[in-house]
Amino acid sequence: MAQPSLSMAFWHNFLGHSALWYKKTIVAFLLINPVIILLDPFLAGWLLICEFIFTLAMALKCYPLQPGGLLAVEAILLGLTSPDSVYHEVVNNIPVILLLMFMVAGIYFMKDLLLWSFTKIMLGVRSKILLSLMFSLVAAALSAFLDALTVTAVLISVAVGFYAVYHKVVTGGDNYSGNDDLVQELHRSDLDQFRAFLRSLVMHGAVGTALGGVCTLVGEPQNLLIAEKAGWDFIEFFVRVAPVSMPCLIAGLLTCVVVERFRLMGYGATLPEKVRVILLDYDRELRNKRTSSDNAVLIVQAIAALILVLGLALHMAEVGLIGLMIIILLTAFTGVTEEHRIGRAFEESLPFTALLVVFFAVVAVIHDQHLFTPITQWVLSLEQSRQPAMLFVANGLLSTISDNVFVATVYINEVKEALDSGAIDRQHFDVLAVAINTGTNLPSVATPNGQAAFLFLLTSALAPLIRLSYGRMVVMALPYTVILSGVGLACVVLFL
Repeated sequence: MAQPSLSMAFWHNFLGHSALWYKKTIVAFLLINPVIILLDPFLAGWLLICEFIFTLAMALKCYPLQPGGLLAVEAILLGLTSPDSVYHEVVNNIPVILLLMFMVAGIYFMKDLLLWSFTKIMLGVRSKILLSLMFSLVAAALSAFLDALTVTAVLISVAVGFYAVYHKVVTGGDNYSGNDDLVQELHRSDLDQFRAFLRSLVMHGAVGTALGGVCTLVGEPQNLLIAEKAGWDFIEFFVRVAPVSMPCLIAGLLTCVVVERFRLMGYGATLPEKVRVILLDYDRELRNKRTSSDNAVLIVQAIAALILVLGLALHMAEVGLIGLMIIILLTAFTGVTEEHRIGRAFEESLPFTALLVVFFAVVAVIHDQHLFTPITQWVLSLEQSRQPAMLFVANGLLSTISDNVFVATVYINEVKEALDSGAIDRQHFDVLAVAINTGTNLPSVATPNGQAAFLFLLTSALAPLIRLSYGRMVVMALPYTVILSGVGLACVVLFL
């Protein structure tokens, strides 16, 4: 067989095994951007956002780091932003980066305890509606005190563990990469239903992180920023946001029940009985094989989990540093001392960390090109009575296409400047701050772009295993998006 030419080899290597049409699309983006920037840099900035969203939407075709990174590098070369601006965004978000690097790895070393705990819950609760409510409510409760990314990492670890157990059994091997070639025809329908079952649970849990994250000062990174500007402590933040957050929490849980009961938007799949039997057998086998050493590992992991919860709830240090401490404790007291074994824990988090830095480059373009400024100025030019509702809507729409932390930063700074200049009084500032907080947290569940936890889930190793694409995630989030946005807006209008 003749060897391909050098030029064809370069083209074949470009973006690897991605579809030909996808490669051509990315090349077209890279060629058209310099032309558009000559016509209008503002338009070029918005085009870049659309292109980056496209790479996220096609995450299962090609990991977004490479195509998105090429777009970000080109944006810097074309002058849409600068390396200093990107560095500034990275420095501002160093807590999130530390969290991803160390906390997600820390959760990896707790997987035995997590799998054991959630196996008991999943096999003990027969009702899918009740199980979904438990996932959503537990995720909400944890996210009110912990970080949503940490909670999402737990959900991912648990779901991957369950999937691995079943897939190994039906393929007769250790391969659970999502390749179904070895799956017997007898098991294919069960596997598809099991995937749908896991998809619904992790989506309920992911939305639950947003329901809980909006409620407290520590629930989301932008909450801390808004509280700092407003001078609110933990209790005051909760009380001021409660007129919007509490009705939305109830509405979100009711939505969970409705979509499961009527099997809407991809929800409603139950755990196949054959899968339940396999998981029960696996649990029984583990219990019979468990040694005193295994029990000691579980005890250490349980103690570390307690330390983790206390450390995060009391904010003893930055979340990422607490995660590093958990890694040290768990590896030291469970005998994981080889470098290559420790390295496996970082395989999930570091690619996403790199992708997040690329995302910060796009955020830097938004900032340097003032892409959101016209919207901000228009909202603040309205009558004061209309500003809270419009701020909620504007924050919600922008948070579906951009990072909600950045959107909240832009708006709270503008509102704080209006307060300092005397354009608004303190009472109105507090109302607008609540509208900004709830607007960036609730409607942003619409797409993975707005919530880092959703983006983390989309680009995780779990997503291809359970066939969770960008489009499917948007569809499954749609009922929550409509209900949370509608109820949130109504509460802002009625109660603020």
